[in-house]
Amino acid sequence: MSVVCEVVECARSSYYHRPMVVAEQGLQQAIEAVAAAWPRYGYRRVTHQLRREGWTVNHKHVARIMRERGLQVHRKPKRRTTTDSRHAFPRYPNLVEQLEIVRPEQVWVSDVRRVGAYGIPVEDRRG
Repeated sequence: MSVVCEVVECARSSYYHRPMVVAEQGLQQAIEAVAAAWPRYGYRRVTHQLRREGWTVNHKHVARIMRERGLQVHRKPKRRTTTDSRHAFPRYPNLVEQLEIVRPEQVWVSDVRRVGAYGIPVEDRRG
């Protein structure tokens, strides 16, 4: 066999290699079934679920099939929590709103929602 491989100019390992055949249609149906049962599963969790069900499959293969079939999970955008106005504490009046400002650095205000390290406000508003 070595002589034949030398004549054809291919490695002996290429001659003896038998690629593993995966039932592509069955795998696609299995991926769709898992994605339908758990719609928030991404390719990693789908891969692990398929392995639990007995499939021998690579995560890259599952990711490619999910991308081609449009089964990717869309992430929810994270919302930044700023102020909780539904509290029982009193709301204090704005004392600067009616004030007439006549000189520089007469009034300093800051936004207490944005306090950085060591209790220093991140934004100062000078009026």
